[in-house]
Amino acid sequence: MSEVASAHGVVHFDAFEVDFRKGEVRKCGFRIRLQAQPFHILQVLLEHPGELVSREELHRQIWPADTFVDFEKGLNNAIRKLRDALGDSAEQSRFIETQARRGYRFIGLVTEINTAEPTQVVNLPDEREAPAHSRLFNGDLAKGAVLFLGLVAILFGLDVGGLRQRLLVKASSPVIHSLAVLPLANLSNDSNQEYFSDGMTDALITDLAQVGSLKVISRTSSMQYKQTKKSLPEIARELSVDGIVEGTVQRSGDHVRITAQLIHGPSDKHLWANSYEREVSDVFMLEREVAGDIARQVQARLATDKRSQLVQPRPVNPAALEAYLQGNSHMHKFSRGFGDEELKRANVYFKQTIDAQPDFAPGYIGMSKAHRTMQSSSEDMEIAKKAAERALALDPNLADAWTTLADIQCDFWDWPEAERDYRRALNLNPNDAIAHEHLGWLLDALGRLDEGWKEAQIAQQLDPHEEHLEAALDNRREYDEIIRHISTMLEADPDNAVLHHQLYEGYAGKGMHKEAVQELEHCLVLFGFQQTAAKVGRAFAVSGYKGAMHEWAKQLEYLHATNQMFVPVNLASAYAVTGDKDRAFYWLEQAYKRRGYGSVGLSMVFVNRDPSLEPLHSDPRYKDLCRRVGLPP
Repeated sequence: MSEVASAHGVVHFDAFEVDFRKGEVRKCGFRIRLQAQPFHILQVLLEHPGELVSREELHRQIWPADTFVDFEKGLNNAIRKLRDALGDSAEQSRFIETQARRGYRFIGLVTEINTAEPTQVVNLPDEREAPAHSRLFNGDLAKGAVLFLGLVAILFGLDVGGLRQRLLVKASSPVIHSLAVLPLANLSNDSNQEYFSDGMTDALITDLAQVGSLKVISRTSSMQYKQTKKSLPEIARELSVDGIVEGTVQRSGDHVRITAQLIHGPSDKHLWANSYEREVSDVFMLEREVAGDIARQVQARLATDKRSQLVQPRPVNPAALEAYLQGNSHMHKFSRGFGDEELKRANVYFKQTIDAQPDFAPGYIGMSKAHRTMQSSSEDMEIAKKAAERALALDPNLADAWTTLADIQCDFWDWPEAERDYRRALNLNPNDAIAHEHLGWLLDALGRLDEGWKEAQIAQQLDPHEEHLEAALDNRREYDEIIRHISTMLEADPDNAVLHHQLYEGYAGKGMHKEAVQELEHCLVLFGFQQTAAKVGRAFAVSGYKGAMHEWAKQLEYLHATNQMFVPVNLASAYAVTGDKDRAFYWLEQAYKRRGYGSVGLSMVFVNRDPSLEPLHSDPRYKDLCRRVGLPP
């Protein structure tokens, strides 16, 4: 073995590290999957850097004489796998040069892991002199080759006929059109730092989502693979993506280190890796640098997209950063059903964020979302709107702020302004699943059903593990598809109360009343209303479906009176099914009076499409309500 390879059993070339003792190859700290025979070939080549290793020598060392295999086929396959792992190619060799019918030579720059002096590989010309006539012929041929290559260089440089782009795209396969960022692993000694690594994952997804030519899976679907044991090809298949980003976050004092790698998901082929380190105050700059590098790697496989130039953020006060990431963590816990206490904690942290750094725009977005969701007083919506507007005043390129403001516009039934704000958000971040879904609701309400359905489909594609289609399907009376779609989602998430309520709506629309009531009961139990579920079930047994809906309406009124729940449109729907139109319109008027009251105001976007309200359509009060809300009847 050469001195380079034998000193410590570890050598470096380019971004790669080869450990002969462990039989491992790593790039930027990430282990590269490599089978035994390709690794053995790499070891032999690294033992003789710059030297030709004959095919016969490889045969002797790797395929002993008593091994009965197709040597030529086996060697060619092993070399191909080795090149794939290193990102090398036979046509444009960076590391492994082929000598036709003779063997292979390692031509990279090799260093010992602790040695500053590199072992430079120099390819020496063959010293044997060719015959005179051969030299004359070869000279003419060389001149012609130089002219030809010069012409190609000019055409390539000018990109005539798109030559450069076609060659680069072809050379950089596989193509990445879609991407998922898996949760970055927390390498800090403190397990309580999970909120920090999750926050970095959020930020990376948000920035990559701004690459307009790339489909990026939403956080809610990607985070379900935290600490998963599924293989990357399996994850890629479930999310319908080409590329997967995985990595680590390590926080130590005032320093943060992030490593990231890009994998072609279907083939599990390593494409790129790098590591980054900055001060905590520059963590968003660090994360933006990671996103920018990944975007450039992906764009080597796509047509250049001018919108993907990511603007560098300003430094953030460490105290503001800490509070902001804690606030986001509690908001995510609340969204997963951990209770109102999580929402209150989130709001406290977002206030601390703004107190620590009043010009930190994301803190205002968090505050806006928390107050809009909380609605504990009449001032909450005013605070939510002002906070969203303040975020946009600080940074008008924050897509999430435009989506938040658009939701608030819907709460106040300002449909034209809401549509404009959703489209502003999607222009900045075309991968925002929530913006697509809510825009779809609005377009449906305005009677633009083709446009609305397209938005719903996009939302579901961007966030396949969350539900984004049921409302659109319900608006179109596609009950069989609702039942199929929601049943499939419940297989993966059987205790999701919202999904059971949506399945109840599908069964009710199809007239499968027994199944509908069973799903409603299941939903209520999961939400913690066991007594209500039992009463609805008994009413169905005694008085049928209308009796069950009458009992359900009574129970909803009780929950409203005891400040446990306020869903006036649902109450109106239940009374409409029972035939009690007066009571149905009473609750629709209660919803109307709550204009600007968060989700209550937004629920009116369904008032002219909800199938359960159809018994009210012939009543003049219904058309008058639609007119006042600003929607076509």
